[in-house]
This record gives sequence, C-alpha cells and structure tokens, in this order.
Amino acid sequence: MRKLILSTLLLGVASLTFAQKDFNRWSLEVNGGFNKAMGPLTPGYLSPTLNIGHIDLGARHMVNEYFGFKGNLGLGSFHEVNGESPEFTTKYLTLTAQGVGNVGRMMNFESFSKKFTLLAHLGAGGGKMSFEKQVRTTEDDYYYIITSGITPLFRLSDRISLSGDISVNVNGRQTYTFDGNAYNADVQPDPLQNPYVHATGTWWTGTLGLNFYLGKAEQHADWYIAADKYATKVELAEAIDGIKDMLKDSDGDGVSDYLDKEPNTPTGARVSFNGMTLDSDQDGTADHLDKCPFLPGPSSTGGCPVEEITEQADYLRKAIEEGYVNVYFGFDSSKPLSYSNSSAAFVANFLQKNPGINLEVKGFADELGEENYNIKLSEKRAKAVYDLLISAGVDSSRLSYKGYGEDTSVDKSSPDARQMARRTSFEIK
Repeated sequence: MRKLILSTLLLGVASLTFAQKDFNRWSLEVNGGFNKAMGPLTPGYLSPTLNIGHIDLGARHMVNEYFGFKGNLGLGSFHEVNGESPEFTTKYLTLTAQGVGNVGRMMNFESFSKKFTLLAHLGAGGGKMSFEKQVRTTEDDYYYIITSGITPLFRLSDRISLSGDISVNVNGRQTYTFDGNAYNADVQPDPLQNPYVHATGTWWTGTLGLNFYLGKAEQHADWYIAADKYATKVELAEAIDGIKDMLKDSDGDGVSDYLDKEPNTPTGARVSFNGMTLDSDQDGTADHLDKCPFLPGPSSTGGCPVEEITEQADYLRKAIEEGYVNVYFGFDSSKPLSYSNSSAAFVANFLQKNPGINLEVKGFADELGEENYNIKLSEKRAKAVYDLLISAGVDSSRLSYKGYGEDTSVDKSSPDARQMARRTSFEIK
C-alpha cells in the first residue's frame, strides 16, 4: 500500500513542473439575448425590460487557471415598448478589452461539482450609437464604456461549455438619450444646440451562448485543477524526501507516521485509523490482550466478565451490530487499510464459529465528490470486504454486499470524521 502511495505521489510531484502545459488557454465565445436601456431616455419614451436584440462575439486567453483576458465585440439595437412609447430604433456597436477571473476555481467549486464554474469580468472600451426615426439628430454618438458582469459556465464536453452572462454597462460622454430624441442633459437648450455636458448612460445585457475551447490539451484552463508547483530541482528533491518520511511506519501497526497519533504501538495491537490502540469495551485492557474485547471485565480474568460467558455469539453479535467492528479505507480507495484487516478476520472467525448466521457487508463513502460516484465507490468497498470474507473460507451463500453511498452523519469539514465515513460495516441477517 505504501509503495503504491509513494509511486502515485512521486508521479504527481514530478509532473508539477510541466502543469502549465497541461491545459488549453484560448476560447471563442458566441452569445445572444436581451438588452435593456435604463437611462437616459426622453420623457415619454420607454424601452422594454427584456428587449431581444443583443449579440456578443469574443475571444478569451487564460494566463492560468484563475486569471485571463478577453476581447469582446457587442452589437444590437434598442426599441420602444410597443403601443406604449413613440417609435425609435437605436443601433449600437461596442468593442471592449476585459480582465477575467475564474471565481469557481478560486472558491473550489470542484469540491461539489466539476461541471460548473463562474467567471467574473471587468473592462473598458468604446462604442457608437446610430439613430433611426429620430427627431433631433441623425449624427452618430460616440462614447467610452465601462463594463462588468458574471458568466456561469456549465461544461458540456472538454471542447464546449454552455454559458450565461449578465453584464452592466456604463457609457461615458454620452451626448444623446438612448432613443436619440434629446440631448443627455437636464435642461434642453433653446434654440437647440449641443450642450456638451457629456453625461453617462446605463444599460445591461443578459445572454446565453457557447464557449468553444481551442488547443491540443485535453482540458481548458476553466476546468483544469493543478496541484502545488515546485519551481526547482532542490524543491522537488525536498518534496520527495518529505513524502518518504511521511510514509514511514516506525511501529509497524499499518498506519504511516504522519497519521499515527500513537507512534509506539505495542506489537500485535489492534489499532484505529489514526494508530491508537483499541480498547473497544473500555475496561482498561487493550483489545489484543483482552480475551473478551467487547465485554468489560477485570484484567485478572483477561478482560472478561467474572461470570462465565456461555454464549460467545451473543457478545460478538452485539459488537458487530453496534458498529464496533468496521473495515476502513483510504481516500478514493476500495482497498482496505492494512490496520483494518483484523476487523475482517474477526468477522470471518465469528461466521465460521456460527454457521447458522448470514451477513450483509455495507459500504459507505464520505461526502466529498459527486453522489453517483460515491455510490459506486461504496459498492466497490463492500465488494472488496465480501471477497476477503470468501477468501477466508466463508461460504458466499451466507454473504451479501451493498453500497449505501455517502455517510452524512459525520462532520464533512473534519478530516478525522471523513475518515470514519470511509468504511464498511456489517449487519447480521
């Protein structure tokens, strides 16, 4: 087990130097949807809340998994509310450069979904409005624009994602109202002439579209999850040495030193997932010395009650059914941890001594990862222990197994509690 962990960790560390080459950076974006001209508008002129008439065309480059830049071309038109406002048509075109942040990666959205992330963008550029059916002007209005927004992404494949976007835009030095029938000023000059006040205008867009990912790598930066990076060979060597030290098992109890809270466990002791000697009945006699490990008794009788036990099966059954006997697993693994094999041996011995009893092996997983994946993982764990019992001589007709998925009874934020959830337990039938 330790060799497998060491090989995996060494492979991961060795690949970190090249991690930046493992993802694509470029994407093309096409979106279409609604706009809304908030103001200014000439008194009596109204713009629909959801006006279909906006298109975005963009190209994005991600510097890394968290930050990038994009250029965006936006075009569309504003119209009146049919039947409630005088007619107007204003066509616009904007060109902006924006910075992009992958908020989903910054906030570890992958802990609950690997198909959803959220981008935020902020930038500036310029734009032009052209007016039709207007009374006061036929000239174009040029302005600068500041834009910001959020873009949820849902991954459809490694090459395409579905995107939605809501952006708020502020025009600066906007000379005319959005309908083009008045100057952008509180007081209209008389006779009519440009007041050159150059006030602002505010509008927003809401769109749906697709992102197309370009490049030879398997994933785009939007979805790539990188490990910590080591820049030099010295740091790489230090990391490898640290891993080796972490995987040492000085007392030979099957729990690596970095997880072992009792580094001097007696030889042959039955231990918990964190290397602590077990005393299941809490009678002061450790399980490996206790002749009755699940019934309290004095040390003078080997940890058994003073009165003679006539039905061994009764207290063994009680230990199994009350969850004292479990087989534990590492993160995302269906191979029992070595310290936990004694529990499987205990159950096999119990079944061999009690041929009239049948048993179900019940697999569980912690709450990290997707629910469907955890169902399959818990079933693999149950099957692994089922196979152990059969290899120990228990007839398969007396056994069954089932994966129950996530154990939600533990504290998801506690690493120790999550380890307790990675287990199989047993139910006597």
